[in-house]
Amino acid sequence: MNKKNLISIVGPTAIGKTSLAIAIAKHFKTEIISADSRQFFKEMSIGTAVPSPEELASVPHHFIQHKNIYEEYTVGDFEREAIEKLEILFQANDIVVMVGGSGLYVDAIKEGLDHFPTIDPEIRETLNENLKSKGIISLQERLKVLDRDYYGQVDLNNPHRLIRALEVCIGSGFPYSSFLNQQKPERNFSTHTIAINAERAIVYDRINQRVDIMMEQGLLEEVMSLKEHQHLNALQTVGYRELFGYFKGDFDLDTAVAEIKKNTRRFAKRQLTWLRKKEDILWVDYKYDLNDLLRKLAQKLNGQDFKQ
Repeated sequence: MNKKNLISIVGPTAIGKTSLAIAIAKHFKTEIISADSRQFFKEMSIGTAVPSPEELASVPHHFIQHKNIYEEYTVGDFEREAIEKLEILFQANDIVVMVGGSGLYVDAIKEGLDHFPTIDPEIRETLNENLKSKGIISLQERLKVLDRDYYGQVDLNNPHRLIRALEVCIGSGFPYSSFLNQQKPERNFSTHTIAINAERAIVYDRINQRVDIMMEQGLLEEVMSLKEHQHLNALQTVGYRELFGYFKGDFDLDTAVAEIKKNTRRFAKRQLTWLRKKEDILWVDYKYDLNDLLRKLAQKLNGQDFKQ
């Protein structure tokens, strides 16, 4: 097999992507690249469901806890570094596995990113100050005025995405959406995507169980240790945001945990919406038969279409 192939494992949160990625990487005696943007940061382990030490030791992993929360690390940085890493890995392997549920980061590797103009960093600083002083609604309202198209598709509860869009609108004088869907770079590898899924009730139940386990493992203490840094972009995420609210007295602990579960379920729904727009995906049940899956994957690697 001379052609280079990237096997991408995707699916909603808590569905079992890590286990499948490790099984496939072991089968092909290869390595794993993580495309889960929440797992990049050293200080965040429990709330981001970082693979266990045993899982990390079983197969070489890349882009797991390789940054700290104080570093500005964009999807563009990830694309550049991950493509460089893939070039190295493909020198020794015809196949590499990628796993993660962060759709933007997965697409950055598969398809490449849209390119945006350089923006004065002071604009971002001002927007971050506005977020602190006026709240996220002020950002939402401003984006609605400057770029109604992107306002209709962005996650309005993600301040990082809102600020990124606004700084481009303000700095360039053009809507953020006008820079999207440009011609992308050619990749010198083929990507084959496997998506794990289950009935909605099962996905939601697994999410609820995972949050309970995280709390038992010490999520509250982890978030408490990061309290003074809660303004950082890396910490504007589910599981941390809600507990910061608890520490501020916005609600009691039971309510905070319920909010984590609710917001994680919403995130899983967005992940599935993103996936269903994609073509040529092998959808597998969360109770998949590994041997049958490997057989289908072998057919795909030999040039055949995925057969459900």
